[in-house]
Amino acid sequence: MAIAPLTPCTTEDEEEPPPSMAPHVPREHREQHGKDAPPGFVPPMTADDVAAVEAVLGYDFADKSLVELALTHGSFYYPYRPGDTYERLEYLGDGVLTCLMSREVFRTYRTLPPGPLTRLRAANVDTEKLARVAVARGLHHFLRHKAPQLEGQIHVFIEEMCKYPVHSNGLLDPPKVLSDIVESLIGAIYFDSNFDQEEVWRVFRNLADPLICLETLGKHPVSELFEFCQKTHRGVKIVKDEWDKNLKVEVLIDGELVGSATYAQKKEIAQNRAAKAALDKLKETMGQTESESASADVSEPLDELDIAGTLKCQ
Repeated sequence: MAIAPLTPCTTEDEEEPPPSMAPHVPREHREQHGKDAPPGFVPPMTADDVAAVEAVLGYDFADKSLVELALTHGSFYYPYRPGDTYERLEYLGDGVLTCLMSREVFRTYRTLPPGPLTRLRAANVDTEKLARVAVARGLHHFLRHKAPQLEGQIHVFIEEMCKYPVHSNGLLDPPKVLSDIVESLIGAIYFDSNFDQEEVWRVFRNLADPLICLETLGKHPVSELFEFCQKTHRGVKIVKDEWDKNLKVEVLIDGELVGSATYAQKKEIAQNRAAKAALDKLKETMGQTESESASADVSEPLDELDIAGTLKCQ
């Protein structure tokens, strides 16, 4: 089934660009204004930085100011009055990425039902995946902001994501601004290319390589925990202490505490980590039980084993 391309709503008499992008001022005008600008004036990105971002994207912008806009966080104007930020472009990029990734998984997996297709799409465009793209391509170095804690949060994310080569499936809490700038840059390309879906897909496909496929798609820890307990006939209860400032979450298996986690920023992260801890404990216990059972079945003395066969295995 063919998917109709996204097209802007225009009329035959419309010749001007949509008014949503009208506030953009040519770079040379802003640079001239900057010479005698009042306090709070925000300088434009340098031409070298714009060119560097274009090189990363593999796309040459007709309107260079879109690069700057796509990388400008609201905090960049502090302590003065807020100005233009990437938020509108982020909105546009989020929509087109969802559409294009839906098309990609639909074409690639011809017989896959909607459930797995949705999980595949989500894994490739969620906050963590796009944050990984931003870091892997060095786009975070061009982010224009004045948020005091942001650099530290990005550094922590970069360190933690090394533990999970593909995706943590809800165990990490990447700074949303990282995924925001990927979406805003995609939105900028979509707008600059006159809404060319294929050009946008070409850029994103290269940026996001390798995409998460069915073989590398992991399971969400909470879902995996419930599936595991259902198969092994265990009862699961997740207890959240809403009054705990650290958002503590405990996992009870058949009434016994098996895993817990705290994470002050988001209770979803705490829940996922608690589920993962419980799941790891259950698997470890089951592995030990199976190992003990296997050892008990060995009845032959060691010296009666096939020595030749043992040597072959060394």
